[in-house]
Amino acid sequence: MGDNNNRNFDAIVIGSGMSGGWAAKEFAEKGFKTLILERGRDVKHLKDYPTMNMYPWEFEHRGQIPQEIKEANPIVSRCYAFKEDAMHFFARDTDHPYVQEKPFDWIRAYQVGGRSLLWARQTQRWSDFDFEGPARDGFAVDWPIRYKDIAPWYSHVEKFIGVSGNKDGVDTLPDGEFLPPLELDCVETHFKDFITKNYNDRHVVYARCAHLTEPQPIHLAQGRAKCQGRTLCQRGCPFGGYYSSVSSTIPWALKTGNATLRPFSVAHSIIYDENKGRAIGVRVVDTNTKEMIEYYAKVIFLNAGSLNSNLVLLNSTSHRFPNGLGNDSGVLGKYVAFHNYRARVSATFEGFLDSHSIGRSPTAAYMPRFRNVYKQQTDFLRGYASVFGSGRGVDHDTNTFGEQLKTNLASKELGIWSVGNNFMGETIPKETNTVSLDKNKKDQWGIPQLSINIQYDDNDEKMIQDFYEQVSEMYDRIGFKNIKTSDNKSAPGLDIHEMGGVRMGKDPKTSVLNKWSQMHACKNVFVTDGACMTSTSTQNPSLTYMAMTARAANYAIDEMKKGNI
Repeated sequence: MGDNNNRNFDAIVIGSGMSGGWAAKEFAEKGFKTLILERGRDVKHLKDYPTMNMYPWEFEHRGQIPQEIKEANPIVSRCYAFKEDAMHFFARDTDHPYVQEKPFDWIRAYQVGGRSLLWARQTQRWSDFDFEGPARDGFAVDWPIRYKDIAPWYSHVEKFIGVSGNKDGVDTLPDGEFLPPLELDCVETHFKDFITKNYNDRHVVYARCAHLTEPQPIHLAQGRAKCQGRTLCQRGCPFGGYYSSVSSTIPWALKTGNATLRPFSVAHSIIYDENKGRAIGVRVVDTNTKEMIEYYAKVIFLNAGSLNSNLVLLNSTSHRFPNGLGNDSGVLGKYVAFHNYRARVSATFEGFLDSHSIGRSPTAAYMPRFRNVYKQQTDFLRGYASVFGSGRGVDHDTNTFGEQLKTNLASKELGIWSVGNNFMGETIPKETNTVSLDKNKKDQWGIPQLSINIQYDDNDEKMIQDFYEQVSEMYDRIGFKNIKTSDNKSAPGLDIHEMGGVRMGKDPKTSVLNKWSQMHACKNVFVTDGACMTSTSTQNPSLTYMAMTARAANYAIDEMKKGNI
């Protein structure tokens, strides 16, 4: 883990998750002495995956969460992955309170690796339709970058983490550096072919995912192996078959000898030196001793997770920055957005009754955004993507009792196919969607609690209705039956794609960061996790965070070599 007595480094990275791992890798690989600060416990690949090879019957509650744990954790227990096999990777509600001015389900994972141990591993690139969106449609501020700026960094990241996919030639979803794809099942393929044949503006593709289908030398050098299709990813993968910072970037950084990992270190604030006109380090609270410790560096990368990165900056006050570090514009903590995952359309399909899927797949089919792409078509801004999946399960008739019920439950006869589209809607960043520091409440380390004021709007509701109409019409045309729409009414946050608050922009008067994710007003501080996002688009965002981090880190390295930082 390096020398924890040394408190001077070239670079400090706050956070060890999806993007923090990438910042650490880039700096350490280039020879810079790097401190990685993590607020949670240490998690090491293989060693700290206690449930990775357990059978269902080895779990005391057969995978379910006991009622007392659910009641004690009403927020995190709503997450789909918070089950008996993975609950040890989640932060508990009672240990980490926050203030909900509006309902917001903040799902957190405080350990080395963060939420990269629990993500859904979907890796779609953005296109210029996404980067140009705010300027074209008149919301937020213009992105200071375009696809061409980040494209080589997407490639840089994809080659290292391993992404399976097809070259689809879809302009809304740029192709990348792909390993061979897994197969779609016959119904997913049928739906894909139908959409291609009957709609000029719509596509269905294999949903690209960060799984090693054919490991390359760079993956073997990381000690990773081929995905085994176990779909037990949330337990921690003993094969390293999918990307997490625990199996990939963090150990890669540490083996250079240039990185020091310090877990149990909650970032309190970034230290700004009034005389030098720059940040000089980071204050942390040791979670075990409650001791405040200062570490110093030439450059600081903030990758604490979107909302926590906002919190750290808001809590980093000084005479120069009384309202939070870098907050000359006054927009810090504002224009927070997220993805809307509330809606679903489901149906049944009576075709392909001579076929069924074998094995497990960590991905499905994906329908990129098709509304308001080339021109404004609807009474709402922007649009939605969607994941399409199908499956065929055993049809158990439970409408009987006694001997007949036993016979029915023992049946292995397959039912008809079930299909469904899950909604992934873009939300519009608004000044009224904010996070701030509560003036009275503090956490157990003496740091102000975050107060969250985020909600859906009319644009979101109109978008959901359009999704229902469009998908139902497609289902009806292809011959799916029993079409049903549903809205799980989940609060914002359960999508786990919170973004913004420290947005990038061209103008220091309306943004916090420039095109390099570098603070306009404090040049040696960079924010490259979801907090830096100017808008959300519809794609799963983790690949973009990683690419932006790699790009910014290499820019910072060049600037340090030139003596500009």
